[in-house]
Parts: sequence; C-alpha cells; structure tokens
Amino acid sequence: MTYKQTLDYLFSRLPMFQRVGAAAYKANLDNTIKIANLLGNPHKKLKCVHVAGTNGKGSSSHMIASVLQKAGYKVGLYTSPHLLDFRERIKINGQMIPQNKVVEFVETYKSSFEEIEPSFFEWTVGLAFHYFEKEEVDIAVIEVGLGGRLDSTNIITPLVSLITNISNDHASLLGNTLIKIAGEKAGIIKPKIPVVISQQQAEIYVVFNEFAQKLKSPITYADKRFKVTHSKFDENLLACEVLDKKENKTIEYKLDLTGAYQLKNLLGVLQTIEELKLQGFIIEEKEVKEGLCSVVKNTKLLGRWQILNDKPLVIADTGHNEDGIKSVLENVKRYGAEKIRIVFGMVNDKESESILKLLPKEAEYYFVKSSVPRSLDNNVLLEEAKKFSLKGNSFATVEEGLKSAIKSSKKNEFILVSGSTFVVADALKLKHL
Repeated sequence: MTYKQTLDYLFSRLPMFQRVGAAAYKANLDNTIKIANLLGNPHKKLKCVHVAGTNGKGSSSHMIASVLQKAGYKVGLYTSPHLLDFRERIKINGQMIPQNKVVEFVETYKSSFEEIEPSFFEWTVGLAFHYFEKEEVDIAVIEVGLGGRLDSTNIITPLVSLITNISNDHASLLGNTLIKIAGEKAGIIKPKIPVVISQQQAEIYVVFNEFAQKLKSPITYADKRFKVTHSKFDENLLACEVLDKKENKTIEYKLDLTGAYQLKNLLGVLQTIEELKLQGFIIEEKEVKEGLCSVVKNTKLLGRWQILNDKPLVIADTGHNEDGIKSVLENVKRYGAEKIRIVFGMVNDKESESILKLLPKEAEYYFVKSSVPRSLDNNVLLEEAKKFSLKGNSFATVEEGLKSAIKSSKKNEFILVSGSTFVVADALKLKHL
C-alpha cells in the first residue's frame, strides 16, 4: 500500500469524529484496551504528561513539548485533530511520523483491527503509543481528544495530569452543565498522581477537589502560585511578567503563541513543568523561556492566531466554542482595525445561537461551508446569523469566502478566519491567496 492508499483505507473504513461527529464516538475504552493488548501495551513503557480541557489543551501540550525539547529531551507529542496532514497528530521533537511508519503499521495490524472494529481515533492512539515506544522517547505529551474519562488516551498512567479551562462544548456527549463536563475532564486524574488545574473556576472548583481527594492525588491550582502581572505585544511576541508567589520573584517570558488567551494556558504549563522537575527532569529557567518563545518552530503548531497574509492582515484561529470565540474576539480588539471582515463557518452539531450572539454586529461576514461532512450549510448559517443582525453573504467554500474578503479589503484592514477547526484547515491549504 502507498501512503495515500493507506489513508484512503483508514478514512473510508474507520468512523472518524472529525468528519462524521458523534457517530464515531465510543463511550468506553474496550477497543482501546484490545488494541493496546495487541500491541504489547506500549503505553505502559512510556513516561507521559496527560492534558485535558475544553480550551487550551492543544496549545498547552505544544508549549510543554517545546520546553522539554529545549531541555534536551526526546519528546513525543500526540494531539488532535490535524489540519493539513494526518501525521500532525504524532510527532517526535516536532517531526511528524514518517509516512512509511504509518503504512507499515496498517499493513501489519490491518486484519486484527478489522476484527476489533475501532474508530479512527482509537486506531490512531494505538499507532502513537506504538511509535513512541519503538522510538524510545524520553517523555510523551498526550492531549485528550474528547472529554477525558472515556477518551482513548485515558489508558495511560502519567507522571502528571494537566486540566485547562473548562467551558461548554460537546454537550450531547459530555453533558449540558459545567459540572458534568468538569466531571468528564476530571476522569484523567489517576490515584496518587499529581494533577495541575490551570485556573480556578468557582462553579467547578469542588469537582476537581473531590476527585483528587478521593484518589489521594496531589492537586495544584496554577493561578494560586503564578500570576501574570503585566503583558504587552513586542515584535510579534506576547511579552509578559509572571509573579511566582512561592519563590517571591517576577520572571519575564515571551510567547510566540500571541493570542492573549495563552496567558491563561501559560500558568498551567509553568506549574506542570515544576511538577516534572520535582520528578527528576532537569529543566533550567533559560530553557523554559526559550521553549515558550519558539513553540511554533519547535513543534510546528498550526492554526493558533496564525498570520496567513500581511496586507490585508489575515489571521486564522481555531476557536470554536463560546469561551474560545470570546477569547479570539478579545484578541481582535487589540488591532484597532477600522474595518473587520470575518470568514466564518461552523459544524452542524454545535449550538449555533450561543456562538452567533457573541459575534460583533459591526463586522462584515463571509459565511462559509468547510470541506468536511459535519460542516453546517453556509446558507443555513447565514439565515441563523440574520437573527442576530449579522450582515454578510454566503459562500459554498472557504476559498470562495476568503477570496471575496481579500478582494473587498484595503491593505490596512483585518480579516479573521474562525468558527471551526475545519474552516481554518481549508484556509491553510490556500497558500496561493
């Protein structure tokens, strides 16, 4: 099989949440455990950091991996979904898994997997653990795909767990309240394994405390120890001063992930690094700083406040739920642009009203449909948007919408591409624009 034939087989054979939504979600770990057993339980031979949360888990995973790379470790990184290439999900020190490794894995285990009938995600988790074990990584940073308790990644016993911001998302699968969602995320907390919570959220504080207490797991709230006292944008970096209350000192960091919302993620990352140092990892302050200002270079992260064009300025961000969209829009304000154009699309299993009501009425909209089957029809989205006095036009593809936005813009205007991971993925493919 060629690499393309391998992917065609996987995409057609295995149900994929990225494409079909809830139909691909397996509410148990049975298949994952069968796959792990078939592979010789590679996850049991790995040292891991496990990262869950509604927003920020991907960025936090990449930041931790970048710092560990700068400290000289061989770092596996598993994330999802991918934007351009399936292999983005599985990297070692920023390098995607080679195509031939994917092909070999499928050819070796194809018949066994057909008996198990796993989802695309379950199969991919097996590949990641197998690859990291064979390549003898020093540590693997593992991002949860969906939820936590029943996520395929949750067969690992990590060195430390990190839980980032919790907000409403995937209500049909995880629950329709923050308490229920937090309970699913808290499912990654393991007995006597330290857990870091990025930020205190009053309504769910008790959930994490109860889980940690029951499992005798040391729990730390990162924003109790660390506090951002000042931040500014400096030469395409987000510069900030962070007070370490425990050490009574202020440290300056510069982040190449420049969305202002990354300041929330930063505190959880810093506390997670502290936990790893307590477990014997040697990480100097200089390496933390260098890792945080070169995340994109070290890990090849895509789609987080990513500049696609300069004049006009086109920025893409994968924010797609209420808190994510709020954070993205806060970031837009700092540019002070006279005219804002927003290329916007959604998936059809999101509650569009809760998102659309957040969008600025003064912007010009280009409502689009991404190339995945889950995408909400662009004309339906336009009609929904009209209820919230949002003005714009409908386009059958992201390319058509983005082309129109660029053509209509002056050089000093601002274009945001957002609303769905898949809208951003389609935009990233349009290098010719």
